[in-house]
Amino acid sequence: MSRNENRYEKDRILIVGVGALGGTIAARALNAGLSVFMAVRNVEMARSLRFSGLRISGAGAPIVVPAVKIATIEQYRGIEKFNFILLATKAHEALELAPQLLDLLQPAGAIVSLQNGCVPLMLAARLGSENVLGGISNLAATLVGPGRFEQRNTGNVVLGETKEGGISERVTRLAELLGKGLEVRVTPNLRGIIWSKLLINCSATTLGAITGKSMREYLRSPFGKEVFLRAYREVLAVALACGVRPEKMIVEPIPPNWPDEGAPEPALDSWLGKLLKVYGDGKASMLQDLERGRRTEIDFINGYVSRLAGEVGVLTPMNSAIVDLVHQLEQKLTLPSLQQLDRLMAIGSHCDEGVPSHDKSRLVVLSASSSFHAEGISERYFRQSGQKIEDAEELPL
Repeated sequence: MSRNENRYEKDRILIVGVGALGGTIAARALNAGLSVFMAVRNVEMARSLRFSGLRISGAGAPIVVPAVKIATIEQYRGIEKFNFILLATKAHEALELAPQLLDLLQPAGAIVSLQNGCVPLMLAARLGSENVLGGISNLAATLVGPGRFEQRNTGNVVLGETKEGGISERVTRLAELLGKGLEVRVTPNLRGIIWSKLLINCSATTLGAITGKSMREYLRSPFGKEVFLRAYREVLAVALACGVRPEKMIVEPIPPNWPDEGAPEPALDSWLGKLLKVYGDGKASMLQDLERGRRTEIDFINGYVSRLAGEVGVLTPMNSAIVDLVHQLEQKLTLPSLQQLDRLMAIGSHCDEGVPSHDKSRLVVLSASSSFHAEGISERYFRQSGQKIEDAEELPL
């Protein structure tokens, strides 16, 4: 073993949040012999997990970790310090918890934000990029009971610095550590990889929650493919308008039919097929949140894109409609079903009727104000920042 490897072995990792993602990473890291501690909300939960241990079934090698080091954040304070603190909570929880974790870091340690959306960049802006690394996860897992997780794919984790400047020594170091238990990649383009994940979250994940079905199932429905592609294209248009170049994750982020929607169908089906291999049969994490009556991350995913779209002048009616519909699901005003795709498709059709013909390689930029209603969904899905569809102008990419 090299001197560097000996030094890395001493690194201590705290994983905050032992849901599907945090539990899966913790179990695989502990099984690989890493020095991993876990933090949960309350003493009762910690006691339960100490009793149950961690178990992973499904994709990859099954794992049983009978003994785990787990406590609340407050119980670690003043006693333990960590080289890396992996935040594996929901987005809104991460924004609340992260400032409380700084005093648990070793000198030169870092919080590692693994949340969906642009949470890693938000935390870096608040706490300083020297204190925050970012990452995204392509692992699909389901919490099936206390300490019990079913892994649905053999995806990876991608890590990077929250500021530009290449791949740092500490990112490489963390990747080597976690790489002992799961597949890990590093990127010099964290912003790009975050948007690549947003492309998937805003389409595959949220539609899984809205329909209550897997991606493979809802794509077979009459409107599934079209709604998926409309949501995906809107997010891609916002990313490009912001000057982001999404990075290849599972597939090339720009589909073969961009910007020409009339591109050969076989090429598009092949592209979708690659996504289905990874995401086709998993249960959307947002659907799991809805089933448990928990707040979803919709405002950090499609909601974030829709808000940003208003700032850069890009119309995102499908993503805004998805936000409204998920909020209705959270409030139990409606239920997940494939019929929800009919509602979303109807909204898209209304928008198409009002959009003047234009070059598909250009973005529609709006200016002025209007209101629009359809089947109980608020007008927010149709307008962006008080803008009017008939006043559309074109802006070259």
